[in-house]
Amino acid sequence: MFHKDLERIFHPRRVAVAGVSTEGFGFGRGIFLSLLSMSFAGELFPVNPRGGEILGRKIYRSIDEIPGNIDFAIIAVAASQAPETLEKCLRKGALGAEIISSGFRELGTPDGVALENEIRTIAQRGIRVIGPNCFGIYCPRSGLTMLPGPDLSRESGQVAFISQSGGMSIDFAFMGPWTGFHFSKMVSFGNGVDLRETELLEHFKDDDETGIVSLYVEGVEDGERFSRALRETSAVKPVVVYKGGQSEAGQRAVTSHTASLGGSRVIWEAALRQAGAIQVQSLEEMAQTCLAFSLLPPRIYRGITVAGGGGALGVAACDMAEAYGLSLPHLEGDVYEAVLSCLPKPGSSAANPIDIANPYVPPRMIREALIQAARDERVDIQVQVPLLYHFKALSTLMGMKSFQEMTPYLEMAAAAGEVTDITGKPVVVVLPNPRRGEKDMDVEELFRQARRAFLERGIPVFDMLSDAMRAIHNVSAYAAAHGRQNQ
Repeated sequence: MFHKDLERIFHPRRVAVAGVSTEGFGFGRGIFLSLLSMSFAGELFPVNPRGGEILGRKIYRSIDEIPGNIDFAIIAVAASQAPETLEKCLRKGALGAEIISSGFRELGTPDGVALENEIRTIAQRGIRVIGPNCFGIYCPRSGLTMLPGPDLSRESGQVAFISQSGGMSIDFAFMGPWTGFHFSKMVSFGNGVDLRETELLEHFKDDDETGIVSLYVEGVEDGERFSRALRETSAVKPVVVYKGGQSEAGQRAVTSHTASLGGSRVIWEAALRQAGAIQVQSLEEMAQTCLAFSLLPPRIYRGITVAGGGGALGVAACDMAEAYGLSLPHLEGDVYEAVLSCLPKPGSSAANPIDIANPYVPPRMIREALIQAARDERVDIQVQVPLLYHFKALSTLMGMKSFQEMTPYLEMAAAAGEVTDITGKPVVVVLPNPRRGEKDMDVEELFRQARRAFLERGIPVFDMLSDAMRAIHNVSAYAAAHGRQNQ
């Protein structure tokens, strides 16, 4: 299928939803209501053999009864009825359909395999099929959403996500905006009877709305074509891959989940490395890596500074840096003296890690210290670790009712943005928060506000120092694999 045809599936004008009940909660009713909640831009046609109405809209008894042609269909009927429903969609001129229903090859039964083969045969006659056993498509720009997604973000971004798992898809869809990035398109393809990871990867390579491609994959059907698509896509934009089922037990779980053949860990790791793709080990690492690719220039980062309070933080930073192929160059000479002159005394250290010694240091002092540290040619990127939670204790000692007003996170965010602009060396922020008990809900709220303030200024934010360094390492690894040192 040509690129423009797939785009029409992501942006359909007329959509049929088969399996919409008038009451209760079934998948068909749920996805129909979700599309309404998302203010889907096109026309919707609910379908159920019983007919009736839903929210004042006519429920058609059959796909055949819908006036005119349709562009796309969402099928949420019993597995035994799915082939017949798909056949009707083909007759109605649909370019594509997603089959949410389960009960196919993943069951491992002759009946399930036979039903999936029927779906495949119909697809080969001219309709693209996503699924079965999937959550479908999420496209913020068109308002097409997956189940259960009535409240996903309508803000478009540059990250595409291809997933064999529906659960991973919906989790990642919620995780992205909170982490700090948004999606161009997302596809949960489940059993992948027709349209699946390889062709979607080829599509997103040429998609102007997509700048980063992420995948959760359990197995592929055509290893050679997938490797080629991975290599060609990775050559023009970052590809981040989370491979499920790498252990022996995981491979058994994959078989019962989507009936896929996973392949060995060694083969996968070699294929991803040769393609120049970035492999991650969790959905959280995928989100953090996509954030880093979204906000950091794609180049190699070797030398870093870490600025924050506490000697133990500095020791941990040195250990983590080594683990992720980074280094903390020892600041010396006039750079050292210039950084030290910006810090409060006594107790501060400018050697790198930069120990600020006091969590209440004015943001302008940290700003000047980071500007001076960036003069060292060995420094490629700077990590700031403001200990915002300490401001609650200070406000208690001072008898203040709210500590949010005295916490200068807005000034910190502005200062970090200015350091990046002035020096040309990115600043990354880590916001550790050990105060997460019931009495610290106000701290949690402050951290959400602070996170948003930094992200709005293009500063990546992480919860842990190790998360930040791992994400920086992943961006560096991609740049090194593709020779992007000077971009």
